[in-house]
Amino acid sequence: MASSNFIDYVKIFTRSGAGGAGAVSFRREKHVPKGGPDGGDGGRGGHIILKADKQLWTLLHLKYRKHVHGFNGISGSGTGKSGADGEDIILHVPLGTIAKDAETGEKICELTHEGQEVILMKGGRGGLGNRNFKTATNQTPRYAQPGEECQEAWVILELKVLADVGLVGFPNAGKSTLLSVLSAAKPEIADYPFTTMVPNLGVISYRDNKSFIMADIPGIIEGASEGKGLGIRFLRHIERNSVLLFMVPADSEDVAADYEVLVNELKLYNPELLDKNRLLAITKSDMLDDELEEMISETLPEGVPCVFISSIVQKGITELKDMLWDAINEGIEEEVEEFVEPDYDPLPDYNPYQDRIDQENDEEEK
Repeated sequence: MASSNFIDYVKIFTRSGAGGAGAVSFRREKHVPKGGPDGGDGGRGGHIILKADKQLWTLLHLKYRKHVHGFNGISGSGTGKSGADGEDIILHVPLGTIAKDAETGEKICELTHEGQEVILMKGGRGGLGNRNFKTATNQTPRYAQPGEECQEAWVILELKVLADVGLVGFPNAGKSTLLSVLSAAKPEIADYPFTTMVPNLGVISYRDNKSFIMADIPGIIEGASEGKGLGIRFLRHIERNSVLLFMVPADSEDVAADYEVLVNELKLYNPELLDKNRLLAITKSDMLDDELEEMISETLPEGVPCVFISSIVQKGITELKDMLWDAINEGIEEEVEEFVEPDYDPLPDYNPYQDRIDQENDEEEK
């Protein structure tokens, strides 16, 4: 996928459909004198619905669709005919998409599993026809309810990649090379910084036909949380990962210091990231002999599982996969909120003509 095609942030204007108005009508047939009111109800306006689709990986299809307008409900008519509901508009989005109010920044919904649907903008309810207001003392109501108005707002759709393992490291730390060795992914690999400009996903095969997903994000530099380098643009993608694999090259002047810089940048961006399981991989270790490995091991941070690997000569790869699999399954269960469609009443429970009805009833009683 070309880098220009990876879109993980879009801002769109959404407007649902307005409800159709109820009809004011009276039955008129030759052999049915004083047939009474028979105005039908208006139809519901169309919803704007978000639906999670695992076949999508980016928000590219919504990049140039800045305005999404729902269809209005049809007004009711005579002989008790109700108007048709407005057609719903379904926007398909990738798994891991979050919808936010553009003005307040408030989170509206989050889609994390296949087929999940959320009503982003609710269509207006249809108005009641005059047949609904017929009473013993008011047998010819000449009014009906208007349809409920639509909802509209600017909405931000933000994608956070879903993966089991996220790779964290400085530019040229060997993240893309490791992903290309472990999976069938083909990230761009070169000997200059920031080769990776967009997140890459790969499916890692494990024993007994098991697998897990690994995500490679662009390299982090000191000050990334303040906008340096590629800034915080891609840091949000590792918020979804169960395990963070920190990668520091063996030719680093101080492996432990580089690791602390990476941890500090994540802490400044989102302190909750430090609650995730962490592993440390010393890459490019084919350049080290046993004596140098032992010297580096004595300086590594305590409490963090470490492994020396080399993607080129396949050193430590099997051990790394075992450590990652154990960390993923270490009692970490991602809680997925089950979506329950709201139970909307088909008709409003208000009556804008109640005062007029009461007045006519009082006059008839007098």
